[in-house]
Amino acid sequence: MGGDLADVRLWAGELEAVHERFVHRFNRSEPRESALAYMRGLVAPLERKNGWTLAEEAGHAGPDRIHRLLNRIEWDADEVLDDVRDYVVENLGDRDAVLIVDDTGFLKKGVRSAGVQRQYSGTAGRTENSQIGVFLAYATGRGRTLIDRRLYLPTSWTDDRERCRRAGIDDSVAFETKVAMAKAMVGRAIAEKIPFGWVTADAAYGFSKSWRFELERADVFHVMATTRHDTVVTRWSIDHPVHDLFPGLPRQKWKRRSCGKGAHGQRIYDWARVEVRPWHREDRRHWVLARRSVSRPEEISYYIAYCPAQTTLDELIHIAGSRWAVEECFQTAKQECGLGRLPGPPLSRLAPPHDPGHGRPRLPDRPARPRTRRRQSRNGSSQLIHLSLAEIRRLITRLTDRRPTPVDHILHWSTWRRRRQHQARISHYKRRGHSP
Repeated sequence: MGGDLADVRLWAGELEAVHERFVHRFNRSEPRESALAYMRGLVAPLERKNGWTLAEEAGHAGPDRIHRLLNRIEWDADEVLDDVRDYVVENLGDRDAVLIVDDTGFLKKGVRSAGVQRQYSGTAGRTENSQIGVFLAYATGRGRTLIDRRLYLPTSWTDDRERCRRAGIDDSVAFETKVAMAKAMVGRAIAEKIPFGWVTADAAYGFSKSWRFELERADVFHVMATTRHDTVVTRWSIDHPVHDLFPGLPRQKWKRRSCGKGAHGQRIYDWARVEVRPWHREDRRHWVLARRSVSRPEEISYYIAYCPAQTTLDELIHIAGSRWAVEECFQTAKQECGLGRLPGPPLSRLAPPHDPGHGRPRLPDRPARPRTRRRQSRNGSSQLIHLSLAEIRRLITRLTDRRPTPVDHILHWSTWRRRRQHQARISHYKRRGHSP
């Protein structure tokens, strides 16, 4: 247990080290202090994370300082994002890393949040009033995190410039498809020489032949999910449906493999691949990969792969399965760091834990679930599970917080919250035409 606590103390110190990486982006001491308080609040074991709860955790008398940091003080979120990305590359950089593109929804009740409208949200699994963000994740064997983002603005917003201005969106911001946003983020990663070996994405992005062709021209290896209606070039046809490549495949061509761990254990499927695009460089290959459900053989998913000639089926399966890492990033960022409920996403992304590398202690690969394997303490008198993410966050918060919590401070915030809630109730009644 002593070793675990020593590790947590190192991680707690790392939070301030990360803060030092971007503190020069703020001109005055107050926003610098507020940014560190904001980050500490993100890793704190709070039930909910918003401007009120983060300010209370920081010991402020009200949420004004946190609100000023996020809404009024001038600082460039893209510059802070660059600092975040540099930190990730310095500590997790790997030439075999996988860049993963995916989007996620943030459910909203109002109509003023930038980009909000009724649209399909994968988070809800249905059409809801929501915002959609397109993200780029960076995944290696040592950890994974989000390194870039774009807010999707539907045409209902970009065609209404006055509405955009009210939300603080510049007139120069035009409509972009989600695929165009994905291209821009991966292109930026290439231009800034971020080390990686592969790109992967789900069918909403992988179905784009133009993007796959651009990646191929740049010699960027990829395994992109696609739909059964996609077509490829074969010896027999220039528009051969991918779903028509596998029905006659010999049984021995299908291999039962795991594509990685899931929430309920190994994700095991039957996999097969068929080579396509017979005219290619000698050292490159094109494959169509099929993933078939073990329990429901009629359920088959497809991938298009461009890779070195020596790439094995197991390697392609690993890259295809790595796409789930971005879902873990979303889950951690939303549950632990208020992603979607708080502004300032570059600061939010500093908080999800990953392997610090370079000799510093490593956090669990799947931090959202505690490990159940037990081990014996040095004196043999008790058994402990490994440190869970929640326990790590609790320890970091307590080890970095040297302030006592006065009773007056606790009662002050209780009064403040109840006063604001009363004001909100009065406003709600007035909008409805009722008297309280």
